This record gives sequence, C-alpha cells and structure tokens, in this order.
Amino acid sequence: MGLCHGKPIEAQKRFSEDSVIPNENEPSWSSHTSKTPKFPFYSPSPLPSAFKNSPANSSVNSTPLRLFKRPFPPPSPAKHIKALLARRHGSVKPNEATIPEGSECEIGLDKNFGFSKNFESHYELGEEVGRGHFGYTCAAKGKKGSLKGQDVAVKVIQKSKMTTAIAIEDVRREVNILRALTGHRNLVHFYDAYDDEENVYIVMELCKGGELLDRILSRGGKYSEEDAKVVMVQILNVVAYCHLQGVVHRDLKPENFLFTSKDERSPLKAIDFGLSDYVKPGKSMPRFLNFLLIFRSLEYTVMEDVVADERLNDIVGSAYYVAPEVLHRSYGTEADMWSIGVIAYILLCGSRPFWARTESGIFRAVLKADPSFDEAPWPNLSLDAVDFVKRLLNKDYRKRLTAAQALSHPWLAGHHDVKIPLDTIVYKLVKAYICSSSLRKTALKALAKTLTIQQLAYLREQFTSLGPNKSGCVSLQNFKTAMAKFATDAMKDSRVLDFVNTVSSLQYRKMDFEEFCAAAISVHQLEGMDSWEQHARRGYEFFEKDGNRPIMIEELASELGLSPSVPVHVVLQDWIRHSDGKLSFLGFVRLLHGLSARALQKA
Repeated sequence: MGLCHGKPIEAQKRFSEDSVIPNENEPSWSSHTSKTPKFPFYSPSPLPSAFKNSPANSSVNSTPLRLFKRPFPPPSPAKHIKALLARRHGSVKPNEATIPEGSECEIGLDKNFGFSKNFESHYELGEEVGRGHFGYTCAAKGKKGSLKGQDVAVKVIQKSKMTTAIAIEDVRREVNILRALTGHRNLVHFYDAYDDEENVYIVMELCKGGELLDRILSRGGKYSEEDAKVVMVQILNVVAYCHLQGVVHRDLKPENFLFTSKDERSPLKAIDFGLSDYVKPGKSMPRFLNFLLIFRSLEYTVMEDVVADERLNDIVGSAYYVAPEVLHRSYGTEADMWSIGVIAYILLCGSRPFWARTESGIFRAVLKADPSFDEAPWPNLSLDAVDFVKRLLNKDYRKRLTAAQALSHPWLAGHHDVKIPLDTIVYKLVKAYICSSSLRKTALKALAKTLTIQQLAYLREQFTSLGPNKSGCVSLQNFKTAMAKFATDAMKDSRVLDFVNTVSSLQYRKMDFEEFCAAAISVHQLEGMDSWEQHARRGYEFFEKDGNRPIMIEELASELGLSPSVPVHVVLQDWIRHSDGKLSFLGFVRLLHGLSARALQKA
C-alpha cells in the first residue's frame, strides 16, 4: 500500500515508462479466460513491462519516508464493495458482518428460467474458449435448424453457482437485454437461450478475431490516430445504441470487444452483458448492490474467498475502467463514457491513465489524480484527440460527453462511419428549459448564440432526428415519434419512453431550431471545455444587449422560485450590479446553471 501514501501523479510517473518489451518472469494477472494474462499487476502500461526488478524493489524508491516501518494503511474504498459482492453470491463466512441487500433468499430459489429446452439435441459443444466463476464459454456447432453446421459460441452458466436471487436475476436480465438489442452491427448477435436442470446456455455469434486487447498488444501497445478513430467510432456506435435503449453496459474494457475475424478491417463487437442493467428515467443507477462494476470480474477467477487479498493479481483488471461516481455509489450511463475514455487513452498512448499496485490505490487515483498528457506521445498527437479523451475523462460526470456527442466531436468529424443517433440527454435538457423562468430562458438563448459550427451540427442532427414539421418546428408529438422509432423491448423494460413525459409541456406549443438550441444546451458540458469562459463572456454580451434589465432582488428570487429569506437575499445581492440594478456577469453564469434554493444556501 506504499504508493497510496504518495502523490498519485508522482507515483504514476515513476512507473509510467512505456515499454513494448515482454518479460516472461513478471507476475501474472487473474483473467476470466484461460489464456495467458497480459497485464502485470504493477505496470502502468497494458503491455508487459521492461522492469527486471521485483515490484517490491521498485516500490522502495518511490515510497516517501515514514515515521513507522509498517504504517496503518488508509481505508480501502473496495472493502465494502467486496463484502457486498460476497453476500451477493452467497460466499459470506459465518462470522463476517454482512450488509442487507434485500430480495435475497437462498432457500427455495426459482431457477426455472423458461428458456428453450433440449440444448444437446440442437448444438454440439466444442473446445472451451473461456472459463469464469459461474461457468465457461465454448465454441459449438449447430446440429439442426437454421444454424445447422454453423459455428456459434455458447456461454454455459452453472445453476449450482446461482446461490442468491440477485445472481439469478443477473442471468435473466442478461438474456433479456441480449435478445432485445441483438441486430446492431457492433453488438454480438444473440441466437437463443436454453436451460436444463444444471445449466443455462446462451447461444451467440462466435467471434474468431480475438479481443481488442490482443490487437493493441500486437500493435506494440498503441494505435495511430486514424486507426484509433475506426475503433472508437464502432465502440461509440454500439454504446450510443445501448444508452438510447436505457441500457448501461457497466463493464466496458478492451477484453469485452471482439473482432469477428482475423481480418484487419473486421467489425468490432461488444460482448458480455452479464453486468448490464437498465437506467430508469430521472434516477441514478438502481440498487448499489446491483452495479458492482469493478468486482464483477471476480466471477471470472477461481478464487474461493472473494474478500481476501487486495492485490491486483487476485482482483483482475476492471478496476482500471471504473468511473469516479461508481465509487460514490450513484451513477448512470455516464460511467460507460468514462470507461470509453480509458480505452481511448490506452489506444492512443499504450498506458493506463490511472494506476497503482492495489485496487484501493487505483480507486484513489481515479478519485484524486489527473491523467498525464505531458509525456510522449501526447505532445505529438492532435489537439482534437487530446480534447476528446479529456472530455471523456472528466471526473464530473455532468461535464462528460454522451456517446452521441462523442461521435460528433471534431476529432471524429468526417469519419465515414459516423452517424449521430438520437440522444436522450436532449429530452432531459428540454424539460429543464421548459420548467425554467423566463429570465433563465433568455440567458440560455444568449449563450446559444456563442456555439460553434461543430456544436450546432450536433444540435442540428438531434433536431432533425425529431422530425420537425414543414415550418421547421417540433412539438410533443415529434418527441414521442422519434423515441418510438427506435423502441425495442429493452427500451420498454428501462422505461426510457417515460422521457417523453418530461417534455409534455410542449403539447400546446412548438419549438423552432433557435429555441431548441437554447433548450438543448448543457451548461455543465460547456463549462468543462477550455473555451467556457469565452462562451460565458460572449453570451453575457448578447444578454446585456438583448435581455438584461433592472431587476429587484425580490423579483429575482421569484424568478428562481425561491421564497424570500435573509440568506437568499444576501447571496442574490452579488448577482445584481449596484450601478444599474441589472444582472451581473456572476449572476448571469449562476442563472445559466439554474441554481436551487439549497445551492444558494450553501453558496
């Protein structure tokens, strides 16, 4: 735990020498497959390290002096998660404290899934291609029917390993999501699901091209920008599709993307939806115990005691892709975008953005440290590439790009496979706009005038997706029709269609493109850009010219929906210029954010 006491960035730099030289003597990682692991537990690069010394020797030089030889380690951000995972899978020891989860009962569990029967008469299992905590994956061949003679992959999940209701629900949900979403060109094709007394069998497309991780390693650890774009567009395409359906993957990493063939231009497919879940409108990810992203990988190891050692060779690598908000126990689709940012960082430079020798250290780096963009090759990459990664690895999930926005980023502009899908964030932002005061709407309209051509292009794509009428306006019916156009069973299960209700106020009015731009602006995302101050200053200039006016504190409080009180009035005084009684620049920026009374009291 020595590195956890040092400065995260400095500790990272000491071990960040990128290398493409394999070292066969390095310790190996646990993996969900039986293949030789590729990530040594002490190297910041996904490539084998060139260090010949042991990790202990390396740690000595990077550990600050301490008063005690063996100091107490800081509390682990992982311990509570590991304890919950143990309870989730029924592996809690008699004397261990447990945390109630609900809906758990090991007695009388219903393991009848209602899937198709007689698996063995339809498929002949071949060689095993991967093994996990619950079961294994095999290549197989169809024996009859439409898949006769065709190679497929079969995920065999052992019912004896399903010791809690949550574990059973995980399998049921995985099948439902795969069945609902299958058909997207960058998502592994689902054929059918079977079950018998012993196992559940999930029959899927067999991807013979290997993992994205294998391709990264075969290229010496990194991609060129152009080749990285090809990969990122495919990843973003399928993730945008999933998010539109209300599905968050929650375990995005290079190992969970497979190529269909060995061909260099082979399509990339997302796999392993065993951790996926639905995101309900207006809520964070439901039930903390149901989204243990970083430790679901434990199911793919042979560990009997999942609450044992914290070393990375025991816990495997998903922790590298975990978003900060996951550690704060409340997250949604934005967590997937963080994971994509980590993948993009690795593709472009061959190193992980966050690293430590224990999973607790990784989590602290994720929460506190900033990824380095100073070392090679970053200074030699395009500014757009650096900006793309930075906007995905923003610790504030509100400032992070959505998948649709990432596809419209200048770095990917002009790529032949880019098609901007409908983005559900538009529904949320339009709702907030409709519920805003007239003064805030005026401020947002002023800010919208500062948007660049590229930012307007994204909004134009979203507006077009809504299908405006001949007069160039959209109404509630447009929002309903656009969402229904892409509806699947997954969208129904996630209740994403409820987003339409958030713009119900449009029923009796229409919105043109100019107003739509003001409504669909994410102030938080603009704030996360380097050009934010320029946007804010120019927006304030437009606001001064067209919409600023003298306003009393009482009127401002009323505009914000606040009840008059002394604390509120004291804070709002800073919003108004004493010279002419008009809104100050500070007030303009605060108004854009639509601060609540609770936020004002904290100010």
